[in-house]
Amino acid sequence: MTNRLKPGDTLVVASHNKGKLREFADLLAPFGLKVVSAGELGLPEPPETGTTFEENAAIKAIASTKGSGFPALSDDSGVCVDAIGGEPGVYSADWAGADKDFARAMRNVEEKMQLAGALTPDKRTGRFVSVLCLAWPDGEIRYYRGEIEGTMVWPPRGTQGFGYDPMFLPEGHERTFGEMEKEEKHGWSAGRKDALSHRARAFALFAEAELGA
Repeated sequence: MTNRLKPGDTLVVASHNKGKLREFADLLAPFGLKVVSAGELGLPEPPETGTTFEENAAIKAIASTKGSGFPALSDDSGVCVDAIGGEPGVYSADWAGADKDFARAMRNVEEKMQLAGALTPDKRTGRFVSVLCLAWPDGEIRYYRGEIEGTMVWPPRGTQGFGYDPMFLPEGHERTFGEMEKEEKHGWSAGRKDALSHRARAFALFAEAELGA
């Protein structure tokens, strides 16, 4: 590891997703970095042509670090539902369409699960996955992966969070991510042991390795 982030450095969050940017702003706030988004810098969204979370995360981070000259942190994430072969997975955002209609995306997931006969909780298992990629202008790249197991519920519950949060019930909990306040969902305070969400777990690994948290 030749490059290290330090307080005062500029870090580009390689995303145009407002919900994701809010989460990153909360997670990065304690570390004294100058955080800007790819959207704020006018950087275009690169086509996500990868077939894994790692590949898509790298595409976004590399595009942002090349376009800005600053280190860039990206996230590629999605929900993988066992009953439908791990779908939507890396295509989770695509299922919402160009208009980002996640209510429609959640209905699509539910319809496919119904067709697959996933009617009871033991057949409705899945997980959220998040892969963070930190890319530097000199070509150095590092990855951090977080996952959280859970059950897909219907109808969706709650209006917090974004994406598929209202239909994801994390293992060991009675409320969906859509019903949790951000502090509970992140579970991020002083270390990895407190991280709950997939993104918070990936971020805890990133913060430990890159920021000395």
